[in-house]
Amino acid sequence: MNKDYERLISRRAALRSGLGFGALALNGIMAAEQQVLRDGMPHFEPRAKRVIWLFMRGGVSHMESFDPKPELNKYAGKTIGETPYKAVLDPQNIRKLRIPIKGDANGHTRTKIFPLQTGFKKYGQSGIEVSDWFPHIGSCSDDIAFIRSMWTSDNNHGAQVQFHSGRHFLEPRVPTIGAWINYGLGSLSDNLPQFINIGPRFFDKKDAHYLGPAYEAVNLKIDPGNPLDYARPTNGMTPDNQLRNLNFTNKLNRLAAERYPLDPVVEARIKSYELAYRMQTAVPDAIDFSQESSETRNLYGLENNETKAFGQQLLAARRLSERGVRFIQIMHGDGAAGAWDNHSGLKKGHTKLSRQVDLPTAGLLKDLKQRGLLKDTIVVFATEFGRTPGSQGADGRDHHSFGFSVWMAGAGIRGGVVEGATDELGYHAVESPHYVTDVHATINHLMGIDPHKLEVPGHKRLEKDFGHPIQGIIS
Repeated sequence: MNKDYERLISRRAALRSGLGFGALALNGIMAAEQQVLRDGMPHFEPRAKRVIWLFMRGGVSHMESFDPKPELNKYAGKTIGETPYKAVLDPQNIRKLRIPIKGDANGHTRTKIFPLQTGFKKYGQSGIEVSDWFPHIGSCSDDIAFIRSMWTSDNNHGAQVQFHSGRHFLEPRVPTIGAWINYGLGSLSDNLPQFINIGPRFFDKKDAHYLGPAYEAVNLKIDPGNPLDYARPTNGMTPDNQLRNLNFTNKLNRLAAERYPLDPVVEARIKSYELAYRMQTAVPDAIDFSQESSETRNLYGLENNETKAFGQQLLAARRLSERGVRFIQIMHGDGAAGAWDNHSGLKKGHTKLSRQVDLPTAGLLKDLKQRGLLKDTIVVFATEFGRTPGSQGADGRDHHSFGFSVWMAGAGIRGGVVEGATDELGYHAVESPHYVTDVHATINHLMGIDPHKLEVPGHKRLEKDFGHPIQGIIS
């Protein structure tokens, strides 16, 4: 047993499950229901301590990012039925789709083949091809496992919910992967929450659902002056007065705990108040970049207007990781559907968006690696689905759920590998297909969690939701 695991077991046994209730404090402490409290211990020795989850909202074109398909150029302008690959449209091949909105203008089969809008180059010793829109990520390809065979069953942007939770948008809401990690392991810090969200959300702004508010993500803004909603004292209250109020409240709560010793909610409330108070100092410090070197700032693109916003978020993620935050979820792409949803103007839209995220993402990987953090941090770069091989209108691509790409890097992940494949047109995942919860299962496995043991009384997740670890990318 390694020493980190021993320390983790010792810490979790000492602190039990009371840490990380900042979300409860910020989202309404008094709304707490009785929780099933855990000891925060992994089920087996973990290889990873934390996750940085980067999600591109709207649907990144897999064929113009990480899955090159030169046949699209060869047959550009023809219909799929006019190519040797017309079998991709066989109804038997598309039966997995579950359409949430009948007659919706989006999510249709687009049969007129649209050529690639960018080129590809080989990178690193692995020689993996990455598009010209992501050259900086390409430079890190020897540290990355590219999964080119993802699929999902929702053809609309509710697939964002599906990717995070494993359930279709039409089904009842269940906790997301971040909430489950929060519930299962808890925090590595006394002063920070275990689960943070940065960036825009639309379809489902909650994560914990039946796990309860104690396991929600805390929403963080990259604003040292006001990073957390409702976190600053109001009505001119001084820190001393706030501390006196906190101590008085805790005395009342502890009297209640003595009277009701078996009520876990009381202890949860005490912990939540205490954490919320400590967060007022710890969180602004975590996103204060003034002490970072110019080299680090340039690594994340903080001096460039195109990359500054996302770069700040990723630098914050690194700093929060160092300070013990377990799961950091970063959403990129404004708008209801997400900015990557380029039904028209795909080349213009994806060029702009890739410039925003490419350099900072590579900077994060390089920074984690040089600080020794990548060896126990999982980095995920994902999106809800891909884009159609065929065109929508003159210069766009539609939603595409049958095959798309994500990638993972870091703790326990083999670098410089490609897992799975789509067909020659990028239509279907045909080699080692992976449903979205296979990503969840891989994370659980590397974090030392058996998801079958994370059931909550009254709530049993379906077997399919657990997925299977993607063995081809595990080192």
